[in-house]
Amino acid sequence: MKRFIGFVKKEFKHILRDYRTLLILFGMPVVQILLFGFAIKNEIKDSKIAILDRSKDYITEEITNKLLSSGYFLLYENLKSEDYIESEFRKGIVKEVIVFEEDFAKNLFGEGKSGIQIIADASDPNYANMLINYTSSIINDYLNTLHTGHNIQILINPEVKMIYNPEIKSVYMFIPGLMAVILLLVSSLMTSISITREKEFGTMEVLLVSPLKPLQIISGKVIPYVFIAFIDALIIIFMAKYVFAMPIEGSIILLILESVLFITTALTLGILISTISSSQQIAMMSALGGLMLPTILLSGYIFPIENMPYVLQLLSNLIPAKWFVIIVKAIMLKGLGFSYIWFETAVLVITNIVLFVISIARFKIRLE
Repeated sequence: MKRFIGFVKKEFKHILRDYRTLLILFGMPVVQILLFGFAIKNEIKDSKIAILDRSKDYITEEITNKLLSSGYFLLYENLKSEDYIESEFRKGIVKEVIVFEEDFAKNLFGEGKSGIQIIADASDPNYANMLINYTSSIINDYLNTLHTGHNIQILINPEVKMIYNPEIKSVYMFIPGLMAVILLLVSSLMTSISITREKEFGTMEVLLVSPLKPLQIISGKVIPYVFIAFIDALIIIFMAKYVFAMPIEGSIILLILESVLFITTALTLGILISTISSSQQIAMMSALGGLMLPTILLSGYIFPIENMPYVLQLLSNLIPAKWFVIIVKAIMLKGLGFSYIWFETAVLVITNIVLFVISIARFKIRLE
């Protein structure tokens, strides 16, 4: 019995000495609870909208004030004409545009009805539906207050228009996000395991005493996975186009180039993980737990980032998948060119360089 107790004590000491394992065992549940608790929201908050008010009377002003005072919407722009609607959506900031018809109050009380057009960016169909429902509910609530003050029957008829995804297909939302998740996991996970395996088996030291330099060793380990992940990207694009009938409105060449950029960013993440992992198991847990959950929750492809606390909104900027999802949607659904996605591309380039420099530095420190 004493031998058994001594064995158990030895196992406890072994676990407590490995701070990386402790960090995963105790840190991951805390991070998961915080992320799921704060990131998953079924309501909208401070969504940026634009308004085209052709009437500019007291009724349209009251409806606008009611929308903005609800806490669900923020006015980003007052549009001058319909010509500006498409350009506002192309910027990717405005998620909904509300258009009031001319002589709104006059038509409402003279003819008994007026029209409002609600235009939503349906590249995220779930979020677009929420915006439409919230807007329609507020308008109907205002209409009820008008009924109590007037003896006539009046009607505000919202006309709903979805752009970039008029059929509200959920696959338009999931394909860009899944593309980011798959490429990230394939690239980072396999790279981190490959390098960590060499360290775990003791063969990395053999490679380091060879004529090859550390940079050449890492490049040699990484390049095969660039081609593998590239083929995965082509398969995803092919299936999105011909299996799920997802449009590719923009340049396919630009989409492929951006995919390669994201793949290299994911590979540098894998190298970084390998420098802090002592075994393949820790590398796998770090890649799956440290990358997959933040990518799913904070990239914005399932849960709108605008609804999250400000701290998580800032944290989402560190997630490469967030910028890649924006790029994929812009090219595939909106048909935008490089001039509209240069900022997101620059973020990925800078992230790539920073991660690569840190990874190479840590790699030399650990193994020389």
